[in-house]
Amino acid sequence: MITKEKTLNGVNLEQLSGTIDAIQSKRELAEFQFRVNNRWIDGGHNRSLIQGFYGAGQEDTTRTRSFQLETDEPSVLLGHDQGPNAGEYVLHALAACLTGSLVYHAAARGIRLEKVESRVEGDIDLRGFLGLSDQVRNGYEKIRVTFRIKADAPEEKIQELLEIAQKRSPVFDIISNPVPVTVQLESK
Repeated sequence: MITKEKTLNGVNLEQLSGTIDAIQSKRELAEFQFRVNNRWIDGGHNRSLIQGFYGAGQEDTTRTRSFQLETDEPSVLLGHDQGPNAGEYVLHALAACLTGSLVYHAAARGIRLEKVESRVEGDIDLRGFLGLSDQVRNGYEKIRVTFRIKADAPEEKIQELLEIAQKRSPVFDIISNPVPVTVQLESK
């Protein structure tokens, strides 16, 4: 149910509709591979570069520059505070993906958003990471997301959008369900 407008919430509705149609007719266009190259700098500080990815049936060459992400630990965790820690990036990724999912699905449903804000909190017990307890998990024990949304829709439609965002967000799925991960050493 896409509206007659050309864009809504910053989403080009013609392109959205065209992308959906293309993927429905050629399933392999939906297969993407994203990549990050990371390098340790010092202590807990490391840097990731993100540029190339495979998607829509080919290697993407549209990005002319890489994105650089700095990661470190706060000084209380023996870092130099050169950037958010990895766990904070996970919370950011969750907030960003839920928000993006909500915005795209609102646009597709003709719901104009005026404001979308969220707060994400993650509780972690460092005894797991430090190897002090095998009864404590290494990662977050609980994550809470709270949204504040102003839109031209009744509250039940906004609640429905939140449910759709959770159902369709790739990062929500990654965090909520186990994903097979392989780690290997590359021989030189």
